[in-house]
Amino acid sequence: MTSSGSLAPGADTSAPVVRTAAGAVRGRREDGLAVFRGIPFAEPPVGEGRFAAPRPVRAWDGTREAYRFGPPPPQEAGIQGRARPVDAALGDDWLTVNVWTPDLDPAARRPVMVWIYGGAYKVGHAGSPGYDARHLARDGDLVVVTFNYRVGVEGFARIHDAPANRGLLDQVAALEWVRDNIAAFGGDPDQVTVFGESAGAGSVAALLAMPRAAGLFRRAIAQSVPGTYFSDELARDIATALAAEAGLSPTAAALAAVDPRRLTDVGEALGAKMAQYQDRWGQAAPTATPFSPVVDGEVLPTTPWRALASGAGRDIDLVTGHNREEFQLFLVLGGMLGKITDEQVTGALRLLAPGPDGERAYRDAFPDTTADEMYERIQSDWLFRMPTLHLAEAQTAGGGRAFAYELTWPAPGSGGVLCACHGLDIPLVFGTFTADLGALLFAGADPTPEAEALSARFRASWTAFARTGDPGWPAYDTGRRQVQILDAQPTVTAYPEERSRRIWEGYEFSELPLLG
Repeated sequence: MTSSGSLAPGADTSAPVVRTAAGAVRGRREDGLAVFRGIPFAEPPVGEGRFAAPRPVRAWDGTREAYRFGPPPPQEAGIQGRARPVDAALGDDWLTVNVWTPDLDPAARRPVMVWIYGGAYKVGHAGSPGYDARHLARDGDLVVVTFNYRVGVEGFARIHDAPANRGLLDQVAALEWVRDNIAAFGGDPDQVTVFGESAGAGSVAALLAMPRAAGLFRRAIAQSVPGTYFSDELARDIATALAAEAGLSPTAAALAAVDPRRLTDVGEALGAKMAQYQDRWGQAAPTATPFSPVVDGEVLPTTPWRALASGAGRDIDLVTGHNREEFQLFLVLGGMLGKITDEQVTGALRLLAPGPDGERAYRDAFPDTTADEMYERIQSDWLFRMPTLHLAEAQTAGGGRAFAYELTWPAPGSGGVLCACHGLDIPLVFGTFTADLGALLFAGADPTPEAEALSARFRASWTAFARTGDPGWPAYDTGRRQVQILDAQPTVTAYPEERSRRIWEGYEFSELPLLG
């Protein structure tokens, strides 16, 4: 790309061109799709825009190449390492969108699916190979959009003189770009489904509760929703500790003096020792991530569970679900499998189980489990499974429709020890078995026919939901509690984690407080 953003000499003039509100972009033809990468939806959040809400992108002259993913937002290494994706550009244009579409005809008005990546609110990039959307777009005959948003300190630290939840505001700006531009790519701005996993699912849940996101999407899919949302007081205290890691005060002016790519080190340093703050940060301390959406009263007025129970999602169809052994991934990656002690189990139960009798309730309900199994269960229930189930229940209580699922099919990689762990749904949804985490989950081998069939079922359900609001199984209700079990032989049955559900019945997932 030239410095002006116009088409470079010698570029392919037969490639597809679309005129967006800010200017024309040229993509590529790939596997029967028109693909556009790295289209800015907001100005680079640097200089005067550092730690600010996203600013509208400036118009450009000529035709801009949309061949490569935009650069990743500054972030920690994460479990995939810090290597820049091969097809990503360099620079500060972190806030970009990517589009896969079967047809550029505005009259086509295909449903649109918008992916929000996860990564503990501290890592992630829409250009990761595991998020290649060609299978979804082609198999579902719809338009798929992915985008970058700020993570870590840049996106979620509660800096005292900056807007809260900048990463969520980036997501709203990307959805506004979809509303204003997707028709030119053959999509229907009135048929938008947001979908995400882990922190991406937490973001989807937050968007359901955000007035600024109202009207920007019609349907939502939240895969493995984390229950961690910070109170404003907790978030400010964590931000003070973050800034102290760099010897600074938690203000935008002070932190802006540090290069954003170096500022990621403070989040990494604090994450490694958060357990030391358990007396102040409580349940947030052992998560090892100092970032989460903040219930600040303005950008995010309340938690998703309260918002949905009050009817905020009444007009939005919701699919939400979790995997059977979510926390198994972290046991394996942390080298903890087979090493969990009874003391660790007791500590986790006392910290995380609900109510004063939570520990006893778990020991009575699961009397024959090993230390590993009990530790995995309480961590999975508290962090992902029960927040996800309660989101479905809040949606139905508020008069909306929710469809629930559980993925029980075990990952074949690493000798099967990963089970149906956190993140397994990503390669199954996208069909990217050898990319990113899929290389671990599937041992880097070609998928079996069974895996291919389950992956096709995921895509068929997700794209049918985006098109019609029906994923192909009954809606959840608190009478029969029917959920879709996703396995080699998918079935519909009553919610299978009934013992855990009863323990958590009546519990409210509220924002995590500052203690003391």
